[in-house]
Amino acid sequence: MSADFVAHMEDVLDLYAEPYDPQRPVICFDESSTQLLADTREPVPVGPGRPKRQDYEYRREGTRNLFLACEPKAGWRHVAITERRTKEDFAQQMRWLVDEAYPDVPVIRLVLDNLNTHRVASLYETFPAPEARRIAKRLEFHYTPTHGSWLNMAEIEFSVFSRSCLRQRLPDEESLCREIQALERERNEAKARINWRFNILDARTKLHRLYPINS
Repeated sequence: MSADFVAHMEDVLDLYAEPYDPQRPVICFDESSTQLLADTREPVPVGPGRPKRQDYEYRREGTRNLFLACEPKAGWRHVAITERRTKEDFAQQMRWLVDEAYPDVPVIRLVLDNLNTHRVASLYETFPAPEARRIAKRLEFHYTPTHGSWLNMAEIEFSVFSRSCLRQRLPDEESLCREIQALERERNEAKARINWRFNILDARTKLHRLYPINS
């Protein structure tokens, strides 16, 4: 178990340490869910010397899945909203990355969690074999270790969305989409980057107990 964790961790950290190469972008990919919540009473709006007041009661309006892809060294991110998080949904996101987000690069190197949907097989279960193979040839998967999703920088990007637009009550998909797109556009225009500092030397020093053989 520890050897497998270390192997996946060092693979991801090696990838992060490479110089930026726009022809071989490193994309961090993750997924999460969010609740749609509607007010049961109309909130009292902000006024002079009066903050917005919102009743503690709310009505659940279902959930939506969020797929997030980000290129930390380029300061780019995109969030897609779906009703589900199936293998087909994952496969559609992979095709979008290949055909629309990065149509002109030979390979996209993906950092993603080791989930059963995050497999090349999902492409073959969604598309005819020639199409699945076409997409797969442009993708290079690098999995975070089990219980090591903190190594995926997409989690950092998700936390930015959670602290801002996702912490408020959003009653429907239209509102959710509007808030997410506004923050996505703001951060992309600012080319907001993630300054990742944890490297292999840090791992071997600070997480030395995870290494089966210590030297």
